Amino acid sequence: MKVLIGLTSHDQLGDTGRKTGFWLEELAAPYYVFKDAGYEITLASPKGGQPPLDPKSNEPNFQTDDTRRFEADDEAGEALASTVKLADVSANDFDTIFYPGGHGPMWDLAESSDSRALIESFLASNKPVALVCHAPGVLRHVETPEGRPLVEGKKVTGFTNTEEAAVGLTEVVPFLVEDELKAKGGLYSSGPDWGPYFVQDGLLITGQNPASSASAAQRLVEELKASA
Repeated sequence: MKVLIGLTSHDQLGDTGRKTGFWLEELAAPYYVFKDAGYEITLASPKGGQPPLDPKSNEPNFQTDDTRRFEADDEAGEALASTVKLADVSANDFDTIFYPGGHGPMWDLAESSDSRALIESFLASNKPVALVCHAPGVLRHVETPEGRPLVEGKKVTGFTNTEEAAVGLTEVVPFLVEDELKAKGGLYSSGPDWGPYFVQDGLLITGQNPASSASAAQRLVEELKASA
């Protein structure tokens, strides 16, 4: 199985002067779920090359066994330093795509026509798509073949309004993931803040927060096995 992981290239947290990017646990945990399953992993981002890491995600309080394993993994580090450009990627070459969150995707991937086309292409080919935390916001412009919002009438989750408020960024982010999914007609649900929670609706798997990234990735592996 070949899995594509879509990462952000955006490193500015609005106009706060602070840095953002992808959230390390949301890359590291799925990365090893896929690697330990024997999958071939390709990392991609809008600009290619080294994507920005949200520095907060590598603070001691947010480190996990998976993040430490990733940090010590030379092969993973090399892959991260040389992500391919999203525009150069074809869904035909992969079995699935997984989007880690972090706040970065809300600025670039959510507005990327390349990302939108990729997701639509994966789903049109009956290939599953998974997104966690802020990454479900990347679905905001994705449509069905009939031109309707992809999430309309579908069970979805993502970073909650209360989780965003807890990190003090409600007024900084370009939109709130929970509100946007609901506005597009998504059947939004969530678990307790910061606890693992994901939902699946057909080929679409969404996870609520960093703690949900491993379980969402494991569900994606199960889906791929079932369809193999």
